[in-house]
Amino acid sequence: MKTDLIPHYQDFPQGQDAEKILRSCVHCGFCNATCPTYQELNDERDGPRGRIYLIKQLLEGGEVTEKTRTHLDRCLTCRSCETTCPSGVQYGRLIDFGRAEIEKKLERPFNQKLMRWALRQVLPYSQRFGPLLKVGQVLRPILPEAIKTKMPPKREVNSPWPLKRHARVMLALAGCAQPSTTPNTNISTARVLDKLGITLIEEPKAGCCGAVSYHLGAHDEGLDFMRRNIDAWWPAVEGGVEAIVMTASGCGAMLQDYGYALRHDAGYADKAAKISELTKDISEVLQAEDLTQLFFRADKSSEKVAVHCPCTLQHAMQQGGVVESILQQAGIELARTKDKHLCCGSAGTYSILQPEMSQKLLSNKLDALTGEQPSLIVTSNVGCQLHLESKSKVPVQHWIELLDR
Repeated sequence: MKTDLIPHYQDFPQGQDAEKILRSCVHCGFCNATCPTYQELNDERDGPRGRIYLIKQLLEGGEVTEKTRTHLDRCLTCRSCETTCPSGVQYGRLIDFGRAEIEKKLERPFNQKLMRWALRQVLPYSQRFGPLLKVGQVLRPILPEAIKTKMPPKREVNSPWPLKRHARVMLALAGCAQPSTTPNTNISTARVLDKLGITLIEEPKAGCCGAVSYHLGAHDEGLDFMRRNIDAWWPAVEGGVEAIVMTASGCGAMLQDYGYALRHDAGYADKAAKISELTKDISEVLQAEDLTQLFFRADKSSEKVAVHCPCTLQHAMQQGGVVESILQQAGIELARTKDKHLCCGSAGTYSILQPEMSQKLLSNKLDALTGEQPSLIVTSNVGCQLHLESKSKVPVQHWIELLDR
């Protein structure tokens, strides 16, 4: 794609990076075939190719309007287009850049600004999110239906974190929402790894991965979260931890992009690249191990399980099909599903900021997952898990819990 950037972006490192991404696009439109919003709206501006042109217009000094922002806001950042693209266009990085620049240029209506500010003040902080969630769970019977359906149920901790120490050590990210909403996910992961002779530890000083702020256009705020995590993990990295194990693929995708996000930061670029290199989804970690004893312990009931592979796992982390392979080897019967490449509509804060589109995609995904009437739906990301169970008649949980039985 031919570009003619205005001087401001020509002299701006991030602008130069965006231009390289733009130039790799060949206008083919294959991306639209797998874009959830384009499939629903049939509007070129609500597909990756159209949004790329809108960002190109911004970089070339063209007019940026409310309509421009609307079409970029509707993007799920599911990155299905990246899997489809024959030219390797790094669309996810381009849309993040475009959104951040538009935030600088256009003032949002007050209600939108307030909602986005509130999300950034609550979601990334587990010490704020957790207590607020408990209040919401107590008040759930009297809450409006729209809020009640989004309120996750209270879950009790099923098992203790293993205390045994092994020579092999890996790090885990506790995350923001996961400790309060699905507390058994990391515990089950630690128990499974313990059976394989691996100690999993959570560094208490590590916090939000930075995705909430970064994807909402508050890049400096997101980068600060990233730096704090790097500082928290660095002693363990220098001590030789094997990996940073991710049980929420949304966070995993962000961590694997630390190296890119901090590439122009002289003090953190090398450390960030190392963090990205060490970051692996739990499915990738288990794929490299001898799982014989896990399979012996795994639940081998005759009930069918439907697997939802989050967009961040299959399109960003490139681990599509790995969970299914592990579960099949464990003797668990998998239900056939449709449209595996399409998003469930959770997409971080998307389900809150774009509720109408999010609900359409959720209904489509549940139909695709439940055609064979499975008794359970499993997934790899807390956001997807909570979003799916808000409307599902079938129980939803993290797949790692199937191996911790």
